[in-house]
Amino acid sequence: MHDGITLEQQGIPTVSIITDVFIPTAEAYTKVMGFTEFPYLTCQHPISNASSVELEEMAHLLAPKVELLFLKGTLG
Repeated sequence: MHDGITLEQQGIPTVSIITDVFIPTAEAYTKVMGFTEFPYLTCQHPISNASSVELEEMAHLLAPKVELLFLKGTLG
């Protein structure tokens, strides 16, 4: 999240993806960083035991959302 926020504040579009157990941490961190509207995506936790096939499936599900966030940032 820190890297994504820092890059966004420098005008470099990013999309951060976290697992769902870190949502409360992300909400607190965006407040601390002064960027409460920082967009991020979530996927199901945990991913450490996911196979490469499962990770690829998650990536395919998230890809359209990543694209929308980039377009929103570009057009917004």
